[in-house]
Amino acid sequence: MSRIKDLQKNLFGGTTSNARQFGMIFTLVAIVLLFQIWTDGLTLTSGNLIAVAAQYSYILILAIGMLMVIVAGHIDLSVGSIAAFTGIVVAKAMQEFAIPWPPAIVLGLVVGALIGAWQGFWVAYVGVPAFIVTLAGMLLFRGGNQYIGNADTVPVPTGFRQIGAGFLPEVGPNTGYNNLTLLLGLAACVGVVWREWKARRTRREMNADAAPMWISALRLAVMVGVIVFATLRFAGGRVGTSLPISGIILIALVLAYSFYTRNTVGGRHIYAVGGNARAAELSGVKLKRVNFMVMLNMSVLAALAGMIFVARSAASGPQDGLNWELDAIAAVFIGGAAVSGGLGTISGSIVGGLVMALLNNGLQLEGVGIDKVQMIKGLVLLLAVALDVYNKKQGRFSIIGSLLRQFRRDGPASPPSDPGSATTPDKARVAG
Repeated sequence: MSRIKDLQKNLFGGTTSNARQFGMIFTLVAIVLLFQIWTDGLTLTSGNLIAVAAQYSYILILAIGMLMVIVAGHIDLSVGSIAAFTGIVVAKAMQEFAIPWPPAIVLGLVVGALIGAWQGFWVAYVGVPAFIVTLAGMLLFRGGNQYIGNADTVPVPTGFRQIGAGFLPEVGPNTGYNNLTLLLGLAACVGVVWREWKARRTRREMNADAAPMWISALRLAVMVGVIVFATLRFAGGRVGTSLPISGIILIALVLAYSFYTRNTVGGRHIYAVGGNARAAELSGVKLKRVNFMVMLNMSVLAALAGMIFVARSAASGPQDGLNWELDAIAAVFIGGAAVSGGLGTISGSIVGGLVMALLNNGLQLEGVGIDKVQMIKGLVLLLAVALDVYNKKQGRFSIIGSLLRQFRRDGPASPPSDPGSATTPDKARVAG
C-alpha cells in the first residue's frame, strides 16, 4: 500500500504531485489509443504523426502566446488576422521587391512586433480592454490582408517554404532512419535523465525529502520510452521526410517559454498580474509594461505562425488564419488555464492543443466530414469543461480543479515584495 501511495504522490511531479493532476495527459493517451484502434493502426504511423506535426505546429505556436495573454487576464481575437496580414506582406515583399527569404522572415517578425506594439499601447497605456482592441484588430488586419493581396493568392519562393514544409535533411550513413532526428531524440533522453538527476541532487542539498529511487527510475522509464517511440516514428518516415522544421521551431519555443514563465522574474510577473493586478502593482510590478509585452509577444508569435502556414501552403491567400484564434484559445483552456487569469502552463496548453489536433486528425482519418468534425470538436470542448466544472461543484474529482490546486501550491500565490528579488524556491516556481 505504501508503494501505491508513493506512486500516486511522486510519479509525475515531485513530492506534492498526484497522478490525477495529469488527467489531460491521460485524456490525450486515451484519444490516441481510441483512434489507433478505430483507424486500424493509422494514427501512430510515421506518416500520420509527421503530418500532424506539420499541420498543427502553427496552432501550437499560437497557443504558447495565447497562454501568456490569458494568464495575464486578457484575450486576443486578432491572432488569425495578424497571421494572415503578415503572410501577405511577406509574400508581396518577396514577389514584388525581390527580397531574399531570410530578410523576409525578419520583416515578418518586425511587422508582428509593430502590430503588437500598436495593440499593446491601447491595452496597457490607454486602458481599452484587450477584447475590444483585438476585435478591432481582427477586422482591421483581415481587411488589410485582402486589400494588399487584392483578395488573391500570392506564391512564395522555394527557400521560404522550408520553414513550413521542410524536414531535417538526410546526413551520415544509411541507418534506415533520419540520423539527425535520432540525434535529437538521444539528446532529449540525456536531457531528461540529467534533469531528474539534478532535481534529486538539489533536494539532497536542501535536506528535503526526495522521491524513492524506484519512483525516479519508473518516471525516467516512462519519459524515455515516450521519447524513444516518438523519435523512431519521426525518424522512420519515408525517405525525404522526418521531423518537420516547423516542429523543431515549436520545440525550441516550448523550451524557451517554459523556462521563461517558470524561472524568470518577468515570467512570474505575468502570473502575478493575472492573479491580482492591483496587488502586483502595489508590490512594484510594472503593470503597464507586463500588459504591453504580452500583447506584443502574442503578435510576434502570430506573425511567425502565419509565415509557417504560408510556407507550408506555398502561397498566401485571403482565407489564411480564419478561426485560428478559436483553436488557440480552446487549446489553452483545455490545457487547464483559468478564465480569470493567473493560472496555466505552457506544457498544459501544448497538451490541450494536441488533444484537439489528434481528435481532428482521427475523425478525418475515418472520413468524417469537416462540418461534423467542427460540431464534434465544439461539443467535446463544451462537455469536457462543463463536466469538469460540475464535478468540481459536487466535490468529485475534477481534472481542471485538480490542476488548479497544484498551480496554487506551486505558482506565485502573491507578488513578491521586491520584484527583482523573488529567487527563493517557493517564489521561483511556476507550475509547468
